[in-house]
Amino acid sequence: MWLNEEQVLDAAIRTYRKTVLHSTPQHVVIDNLFDSHKLDEVARVLQQDSYWQTQKHTYSALYVDNAKWQKTGKKQRFVHRDLWQRPALNTAGAADNLAAQFLAFLRGDEFMSLLSRIFKVALTDINVANPAINTNYFRLAATDFVNQHADDSPGREVCMLLYLNKDWHHNNGGELVFMGTDDKPITIAPLYNRCVLFNPASKGSEHWVKALTTENTQQYRYNVTSWYWSE
Repeated sequence: MWLNEEQVLDAAIRTYRKTVLHSTPQHVVIDNLFDSHKLDEVARVLQQDSYWQTQKHTYSALYVDNAKWQKTGKKQRFVHRDLWQRPALNTAGAADNLAAQFLAFLRGDEFMSLLSRIFKVALTDINVANPAINTNYFRLAATDFVNQHADDSPGREVCMLLYLNKDWHHNNGGELVFMGTDDKPITIAPLYNRCVLFNPASKGSEHWVKALTTENTQQYRYNVTSWYWSE
């Protein structure tokens, strides 16, 4: 339902695996991995402002309140962006919201099995206390930022970024930048239905997001971020 089946054939997965093994950091960029028509429906849900709440992280603490944020120097602030708020479940314990259903798919057996094949590691949520909070939508405005950081928590094997930005242009900014090696950073534009998979423990995987250009102050940059663990 969610995947573009041409992009998950055995030959394609072998190519992704080879790309991961021969890149620094270990990563692969896959365009059109998901069904674009389904993502269009998800993107429409994300346009509703009522679902979003501001998130602030410092290098010493996550989810800080305004008082602590104001006491933190600019160099110690590393995330300011909006986090999507999941809607309540229905009486059957399922989500009616299509965007919430997609998040559930990204933590389901089918997708995690695909990632396991690409990275040749057994991914599981068996020891993850709250899997749902490790897969969510984020949006950035021109005044927001994601500064340089690493995602290499113990046991975390794969990170996924999926972009949901229709008609994104190179002058909009918002590119993902991996540190890379030998002073050669790797820059990836946040194009619609572009998926970036990477090993957060691999060399050069520290990353940040370029600021959106001030000419586009009314435009948001949307993405899904998802983290996966082994046993």
